[in-house]
Amino acid sequence: MQRYNSFGPYMRQILGTTVYKVNVDAGFTCPNRDGTVGVSGCIYCNNDSFRPSSCKSSLSVSEQVRNGISHTKRRFKAVKFLAYFQPYTNTYAPVEVLEGLYKEALSVPDVIGLAIGTRPDTVDKTKIEMLQALASKYFILVEYGLQSIYDKTLEFINRGHDYGTFLRALEMTRNRGIHIGAHLIAGFPTETREATMAMAEAVSHLPIEFLKVHQLQVVRDTPLATLYRENPFHVFGYQEYLDFIAEFIARTSPHIVFQRLFATAPDNILIAPEWGRSRHQILADIEKKLVAKDIVQGRKAGLQSVHG
Repeated sequence: MQRYNSFGPYMRQILGTTVYKVNVDAGFTCPNRDGTVGVSGCIYCNNDSFRPSSCKSSLSVSEQVRNGISHTKRRFKAVKFLAYFQPYTNTYAPVEVLEGLYKEALSVPDVIGLAIGTRPDTVDKTKIEMLQALASKYFILVEYGLQSIYDKTLEFINRGHDYGTFLRALEMTRNRGIHIGAHLIAGFPTETREATMAMAEAVSHLPIEFLKVHQLQVVRDTPLATLYRENPFHVFGYQEYLDFIAEFIARTSPHIVFQRLFATAPDNILIAPEWGRSRHQILADIEKKLVAKDIVQGRKAGLQSVHG
């Protein structure tokens, strides 16, 4: 029984085959680091917490994609791929530079599209029109980092933009053949559990197709790590998060596809929370929790279930 919409099965359904992401570091920076918006970045951000070691900007985009494909084919017998522009802000360059990098990735055999991680304050009409043209031939997914719908939280994390900026980026991107994703972080000390939970229903009424949600992680070499050391705040315990994410799924529109339900920063930089579970174990435990509570995505949002 499918209790929530997940990325792999959805991609098989619409494209007829299993699709894997291969990571690309195109050497971008961030307006929250280069002085345009700020210099210290978001307080939780350490890109080493999610960037694989094989993802190196010293290699060309096409070299990184080919290397990633070679590794993934050997490991999973994969045949089709999305080039995932992941670290930092991947629309933060002139449109002609972006178009060249994106087309370089798309030129690699067996790449059928792009996933582009970015900030909502670094897109404009020209960039969206360029992506729309690519979307007429390829699967193009733009993943906007939202993190929270609450401006007080966005200010606390030094995000450098407000919720309205995200909404304007959505309006600019929708109805252009571009797939839209969003990224939320659960557990900021500026929010109650219920306030965080309410984001499920808020994003369910937006033109979002894909959603990443994960627990707040405190990692080394970040301002958040300093705050945590000086004045420890609550972070999700393991069972507590299983209960939270199960309820979050129940409140999320069944039309949204979950790309991520938790995060696993490398042990050598993770400070808290330390769960001591593998990705496989966490996924299995989420599934068990959904079964135990008889939760199906969208059921508590008063929406149609994933089963129709």
